[in-house]
Amino acid sequence: MAATGGDILEVTWAHETLGSGTFFPKSGEDSTFDLGGLRGTDDANMIDGGGRNIKQLNRVRWSFEVMCAWDSVTDEDLESLTALAGDPIDADWTITLINGTVYAGKGSPVGDIQGSGNSPSFTLKVAGGGVMAKQA
Repeated sequence: MAATGGDILEVTWAHETLGSGTFFPKSGEDSTFDLGGLRGTDDANMIDGGGRNIKQLNRVRWSFEVMCAWDSVTDEDLESLTALAGDPIDADWTITLINGTVYAGKGSPVGDIQGSGNSPSFTLKVAGGGVMAKQA
């Protein structure tokens, strides 16, 4: 079977006090996924005098990033993102891929929240603790 990539169909969020919503990624845009979890340090000096490996494991947060469409007339996307980013409670996020795969995690928007008025879009980056897990 061939590896199938393509568009992200939608990104949904649900927050216990802010409600819920959906962001729609732009067609043909790339996306990045980091499922989070444990990572080994990439350091050539992580070896002892006897030639044995020194393994250092550190936790990293999960993250997801994609370019989303934005209609400043009808959508409240930037307002929602600003509220979610500033709230101490994480939201539940689901990311649905065109091939039917769904990933989910608990987190919040990170980084700059800037909409482009010329190419009505914004970059959505969400990160959280634990891992982002495949649901389907």
